[in-house]
Amino acid sequence: MHSGIGVFLSPLHAPGQDPHLTIRRDLQLVEHLDELNYDECWFGEHHSLAWPTIGAPETIIAAAAERTRQIKLANGVVPLPFHHPYNVATRALMLDHLTRGRYILGVGPGATPNDSHQFGVAQDDLKRMASEAIPVVRELVNGEERVSAKTDWFVLQDAKMQLPRYSKPGIEMAISSIGTPNSPRVAGQFGLSLVSWGAPPPGLPAVDLAQQWRYAEESAEEHGNTMDRADWRVVVPLYIAETREQAYQDVRQGFSEWLWGYWGKAAGFDVAAGMEGVKSSQELEAGVEQGLAIVGSPEDAVAAIERLQEQTGGFGRFLVYAMNWASFEKTKQSYALLAEQVAPRFSGSTARGDESIQWSIDNRHVFPHTEARRAREAREAQTV
Repeated sequence: MHSGIGVFLSPLHAPGQDPHLTIRRDLQLVEHLDELNYDECWFGEHHSLAWPTIGAPETIIAAAAERTRQIKLANGVVPLPFHHPYNVATRALMLDHLTRGRYILGVGPGATPNDSHQFGVAQDDLKRMASEAIPVVRELVNGEERVSAKTDWFVLQDAKMQLPRYSKPGIEMAISSIGTPNSPRVAGQFGLSLVSWGAPPPGLPAVDLAQQWRYAEESAEEHGNTMDRADWRVVVPLYIAETREQAYQDVRQGFSEWLWGYWGKAAGFDVAAGMEGVKSSQELEAGVEQGLAIVGSPEDAVAAIERLQEQTGGFGRFLVYAMNWASFEKTKQSYALLAEQVAPRFSGSTARGDESIQWSIDNRHVFPHTEARRAREAREAQTV
């Protein structure tokens, strides 16, 4: 199936950099992606661990909306247990207008223990709370009825947005999944799009993406909804250069810092277990082999995305999980190569041109001057 490209911008920046500079560069990157005709850019919400720097993604989406023309901008995602549903809906409708319909509302339970601890929310309550908030937010954003609801963490009385939607018939809503059955089942239950992480954290088993989709479809059927693969996003870190050798050279140090500094030191994962027996000089190669990332040439990226399409049965968007392993200039060049040399292989954007050339080849007999030139060239070749 035809698919598009986008970027999932947590963002992740190695500590030690000026946060003001990284914020400005994130906005510059979104402008760059817009010029390269990327379909989407998603912005994460994080409040701890230092690497992910955006705690208020709605503000950066508003800023990006004024700097871009066609790219869709998305919350990736609003951790619902940390927000009152009414406020989530209010911000979503405002962004729908500020982007002129280029906004996607991504939601989820939240996955960072440090964040939930600071909000005073128990990890065991996150999924329940998200499931309680989703139908309320959906009705406030895309419905017409007044909402009254009471839970142990929010209350609504005859609530309804006074601002109309810009998007018709409504704002797309999506939910993220890091590999458990919960989010795909919630997507099917409430008719949400699905965003799946296709790369596991270091040391954890690979995600069964095909099973993720089966969970969503089974739940959708049970609740009278349908799932559309065209709205399914799969997220994987990716970096490409003109050659595989150059790509590995560009990101080897950044990958190692991310592996041990973010996942190991900050997030507390047992990185050593995933890299047992691997020499430090071969960590990047091992990570690519384990599916932690796609690194290489444009052809390597094409092959890797084709494998993902085959393994999953097809999805609508490939999202690059932005890692910032290389310099800013090289990172921008990687995105340019993806747009220029990889994306057309999946989007179908070159099909008309290819058909035009083939038609010309098949119908040269229609053009006498072409046949005459070929005959002349053949005679000239015989006299040489």
